[in-house]
Amino acid sequence: MVLTGVVFFIILSILVLVHELGHYLTARLIGVDVEEFGLGLPPRIAGKKIKGTVYSVNWLPIGGFVKLLGEDDEEETGSKKRSGSFRRYFWARSKKERSIILLAGVFMNFLLAVFLTSFLLTQGVREPSGRVYIETVITGSPGEQAGLFKGDAIKSVELWPKITLDMSPPIEIKTTKDLIEFTRKNAGQKIQIIFTRNGDEKAVILVPRSAPPVGEGPMGIAISDLEERKYAWTQAPVKALEINFLRGRDMLASVGNVVWRLVTLRSVGEEVAGPVGIAQVTGQAMKFGWRAILEFMSILSLNLAVLNILPIPALDGGRLMFVFMEKLLGKRVKPAFERSTHQFGILILFALILLITINDILRIVRG
Repeated sequence: MVLTGVVFFIILSILVLVHELGHYLTARLIGVDVEEFGLGLPPRIAGKKIKGTVYSVNWLPIGGFVKLLGEDDEEETGSKKRSGSFRRYFWARSKKERSIILLAGVFMNFLLAVFLTSFLLTQGVREPSGRVYIETVITGSPGEQAGLFKGDAIKSVELWPKITLDMSPPIEIKTTKDLIEFTRKNAGQKIQIIFTRNGDEKAVILVPRSAPPVGEGPMGIAISDLEERKYAWTQAPVKALEINFLRGRDMLASVGNVVWRLVTLRSVGEEVAGPVGIAQVTGQAMKFGWRAILEFMSILSLNLAVLNILPIPALDGGRLMFVFMEKLLGKRVKPAFERSTHQFGILILFALILLITINDILRIVRG
């Protein structure tokens, strides 16, 4: 339990650090001063000011922040503007520059997800191969009695004996679903399985069970269509981009489904997890080794990017929404109103985190 907590804290700290580092470096590059770079949320535990920026560690370990000079202030005139020092303020930069700074954190989390996925692809991943092979044959099962062995690659299946008038070819097996559906549909009937073993094509005839023992299946064999493949470093980033774009799309769809459930006052079930739930998943990932931890970290980083891009007050997407409103209205929304909106958003987020955490704890207690 303690080790799980430590690993979870390290993962969360890295993700937050990468996100806030995106804002920090981009702001510095554009020329906006950074007042504070904080890990966790206030109240502050400790902080040190270096070259105009306070680097702090805070009590609430659920995030982090970068406070930019003039981020929520009214535009200033007078001596600052006349001297040119106003360019150091966030509000003084163009809408394009402010948008880039706001999007930098999301981009960095997405980049981290792609990097981790790329690394895992070079180490080898199991993915659909277009062929189905046998992983296990249960003793005494129809599969064993017919002479099937571990490693046999199943090519096609058909009912047996063939009916003379039925000239349809054997059904080609490319996925586990193909074989599972065929055997369930034809349980209790003789079927012929055509497979390859050590490069030689063979065939066996057996009868799939209509009522097999629990966990054995009609033929008593465990099958898979996944094979390990290692990608070269030149190929991995392209594949990683594809994987993360698809995951991001699915995450957005999931968020939309959760929002709809909330609006219609329906239960969100187990689709939403807070800090406690995520820590629990971290513990589960640890059981499968470092690759599973990195995979989980990659998914979590992408999830952080997706959530932050949503137009929710207090998040990056919420702040970006005000920049778009400025573009549409032709003038900036009053900073006091924007500041109040983000403060309200923070309260709502804290309330949601509290409710989700309570739900996580109840789910764990109930088993």
